[in-house]
Amino acid sequence: MAEQKRHMDVPQERFLESPLPKTPCSQLESNQKVYVMANVRTHKGITPQFGERTWVDDSAVVIGDVQMGEDCSVWPMTVIRGDMHKIRIGDRCSIQDGSVLHITHASDYNPGGWPLILGDDVTVGHKALLHGCTIGSRVLVGMGCTVMDGAVVEDEVIIGAGTLVPPGKRLESGYLYVGSPCKQARALSDKEKTFFKYTAANYVKLKDEYLNPSE
Repeated sequence: MAEQKRHMDVPQERFLESPLPKTPCSQLESNQKVYVMANVRTHKGITPQFGERTWVDDSAVVIGDVQMGEDCSVWPMTVIRGDMHKIRIGDRCSIQDGSVLHITHASDYNPGGWPLILGDDVTVGHKALLHGCTIGSRVLVGMGCTVMDGAVVEDEVIIGAGTLVPPGKRLESGYLYVGSPCKQARALSDKEKTFFKYTAANYVKLKDEYLNPSE
């Protein structure tokens, strides 16, 4: 495993340092179990890091202080930009096509800034925007959602497609939220709660097909 060069907020053994930018998968060492294509970029001396078996499409861009866990997937045309604060993403998260993940920089207006934090088993639907927010584990962020600065999404939440979560809003665990701005629609059923791990596992399986297209 590559030597870690700076303090991290998660166990260091979970992460492998990414290959240099523009290094195709075919040229990685045979024992390197991180599957990152091009467009992984160092910013201010910090290079994104990825857990084992994580896959990044070669049209996606990952920049700077970004750490992703194991078995994650980053799909075409996604941007994950940790250039002015940190981004931390847990295990088995899928960031789907065209999504934008960014942070809020520290300033006189907001001295601490806002990092972007995702737990485990988070599914981020196509063209979602996550900006300086905190999202728990087992969460479904619907297609085209916007989750703004300082918002907190607790574990086991579904955010319906096209929903706007305003700055500083907290979404309570166990509910569906919809609308712009979002409103609590109803409690989740037991069946819906089983869907979180199902969809996370489904995207793990799908990215494995991209990693091993001949199988």
